[in-house]
Amino acid sequence: MNTPPDAKALLAWYDRHRRDLPWRVTPDMRAAGAINDPYHVWLSEVMLQQTTVAAVKAYFEKFVRLWPRVEDLAAADAEDVMKAWAGLGYYARARNLKKCAEAVARDHGGRFPETAAALRALPGIGDYTSAAIAAIAFDEPVPVMDGNVERVISRLFRVEEALPGAKPILRGHLATLAPVDRPGDFAQATMDLGATICTPKRPACALCPWRGACRALAEGDPELYPVKADRKAKPVRLGGAYVAIDRRGAVLLRKRPPEGLLGGMSEVPTTGWTSRRDGGAGPEHAPFAAGWKPCGTVTHVFTHFELRLSVYRADVADAGAGGAVGSPASDDGFWVPVANLDGEALPTVMKKAISAAIPTAFKTSD
Repeated sequence: MNTPPDAKALLAWYDRHRRDLPWRVTPDMRAAGAINDPYHVWLSEVMLQQTTVAAVKAYFEKFVRLWPRVEDLAAADAEDVMKAWAGLGYYARARNLKKCAEAVARDHGGRFPETAAALRALPGIGDYTSAAIAAIAFDEPVPVMDGNVERVISRLFRVEEALPGAKPILRGHLATLAPVDRPGDFAQATMDLGATICTPKRPACALCPWRGACRALAEGDPELYPVKADRKAKPVRLGGAYVAIDRRGAVLLRKRPPEGLLGGMSEVPTTGWTSRRDGGAGPEHAPFAAGWKPCGTVTHVFTHFELRLSVYRADVADAGAGGAVGSPASDDGFWVPVANLDGEALPTVMKKAISAAIPTAFKTSD
């Protein structure tokens, strides 16, 4: 007979083994009077959506350094925000981040609402993020369930239903465990448990504070959970990317439309591929006539499709004094020295394309 899962046991484990994260106030810090900054909690949770903690740390620290308060982010230039976000992916998050900061500054005097229900009214904040902010920043006793927590709960209660359909069942089980006392620490504890102990492969069950309550462990098969519905193969889309470089060492870029996939980001000229259709992939689709030379193919996986870009390079005459457009380029283009590309709002797929044509273009790779 399994023992019931005990929130106190998990919190005791968390007090000893919690992860040290730059946005987190520990229980010791809280005992000394510190509180979780709602701005920090919100910023980290938005960044962590479909992204790893390791990838987010540096971005979080950069954003807080550039914009220490939500009012600072609200007043920031949108282009600067996109540049700071470049490489983190899922760029709609960055656009909503700016909109949300503006709403908090404009409509709430720079203070985040303190309940999950009120937080959901803000741009870009859904059920999970609103619950996480409410619990962690304001100690509202609401269940907070990310992918790590789904795994913990599905194993703890040996939930046979497949995700994503099982989410309401998992949330119901989680709600029975969440304590009124320290709900924010409990939320972070369940996340840490899934991230460090109850991992997808080879979970460290011997170290788990809930091992005596885990039904999947009792049956000897924790790795079978959570059950997931069969995934369909992602469609493959084709396109072309055209890297023009002038004699001064400047690369031709342009701005994508503000909405849609990679909205508002910079790119090298490319063809009209989308998640639903291919774009042209040959030199005949280049933005202007030049000696376009093939540089191979780069592949990038988006949420709903895989993109394969055929990359071409052309060495052209000067783009004009100061990098002004006026060379063989489209009207919406602009020229950026290779040395300055790291500071542009280039998504990872475009960095891959540029690197295929100019291998030394970037100081670091994503």
